[in-house]
Amino acid sequence: MRKLVFASVLGNALEWYDFFLYGTAAALVFGPLFFPVGGDPMQGTLLAFSGFAVGFLARPLGGIVFGHLGDRYSRKMTLIMTLTLMGATTFVIGLLPVYSQIGILAPISLITLRFLQGVASGGEWGGGVLMLSENAPASRRGFYTAWSQMGVSGGFVLSAFAFYLVQKLPEEDLMSWGWRVPFLLSIVIFLVGVYIRKNIRESKAFSQAKPEDKHEKIPLMVIIREHPKALLQAIALRLPENGASYIFFTFSVVYAKHIGISTGEIISAVTLAMLVEFFSILFWGALSDRIGLKPVYYIGVIGLLVMAFPFFWLLSTGDYGWIMVAMLLGLPFCHGAMIGTQPCIMSDLFPVRVRYSGLALGHEVGSIFSGGLGPMLAVAMLMYFDASWPVSLLLMGYALLAWIALRSLPSDKNKNEVAP
Repeated sequence: MRKLVFASVLGNALEWYDFFLYGTAAALVFGPLFFPVGGDPMQGTLLAFSGFAVGFLARPLGGIVFGHLGDRYSRKMTLIMTLTLMGATTFVIGLLPVYSQIGILAPISLITLRFLQGVASGGEWGGGVLMLSENAPASRRGFYTAWSQMGVSGGFVLSAFAFYLVQKLPEEDLMSWGWRVPFLLSIVIFLVGVYIRKNIRESKAFSQAKPEDKHEKIPLMVIIREHPKALLQAIALRLPENGASYIFFTFSVVYAKHIGISTGEIISAVTLAMLVEFFSILFWGALSDRIGLKPVYYIGVIGLLVMAFPFFWLLSTGDYGWIMVAMLLGLPFCHGAMIGTQPCIMSDLFPVRVRYSGLALGHEVGSIFSGGLGPMLAVAMLMYFDASWPVSLLLMGYALLAWIALRSLPSDKNKNEVAP
């Protein structure tokens, strides 16, 4: 388990480092570099976030393709493939010419590579989760699977820290070459990640499954035909976790710039909060082993309902102390409780023969409507209303849908047992 935990945390952190880089770059530099539209920089930022949405639209495709491979052939092989695709596309983004050099081909190339990033990330999460949930001892599944989510937080911290350093460069250097450095570092990420994943064992539950269960011809059709309710539940559970995370740590950068807070301050606050969440995720996972998965997920969902409006009120004070309070309540507390228990609660919705496909599809379809469209909708609403209250209502809508899904789940009587 120690080797699997290390491989999962580091592998996920390295993979999600690549994915989160685009979100940070979209908020800070991609607007003027790739989408120079009119005289309003917010329009360019909105178009950059549309590319962000394209990545999320591609994620269900990645979930279908790599979920199929993971259910039919190998969890381990599939994870190496997703990491290779992500590392290659991210490195190439760092080499792209900008709009002033090649015109419309620049944003087209960026969006195409973003699409491929989305395909890779769509197959990543389910496999990384299953390598832990299908090997962990029954009494500690919540704790061990939470480690995979720490990799997601770690990836964000790495990407945010990289951009925090390069944005200290003079503006001219940042816009000409500095923004490329974090993307080009993905070549190191790729080499380390592949080495780690080549040296782990196949999932125990998958290896021990009956041959007929491991070779379902089309797992996607089994999910749609036999498990539609579970798929909808997974999608709904994903909405507030993913929507809150991207609005809190991506849209908040745009909102902070809009109200006059320095980029350095907001990025440092988000990074510190994500560092705290890196450890709080383990707390929530361990707590779920004691009191159940549903109660802990309820804490995160209800917390988001309560924090949806105060989060932006605290940011609007402009005081760094209150900004940190907002980030700590939004990320380690609300988001942490949901993401820390999400692997177990969603894994138990599907049987092992189609679990990779079910997890990936539910997780990534939910991502389209939350992390994909959420930041873009938030920027559009900020432009139209010049206020944060519509974004708060969006967060509350996500939370209410997840609350309905939680109500439809059975009680946690056997919360530590993997579904057969």
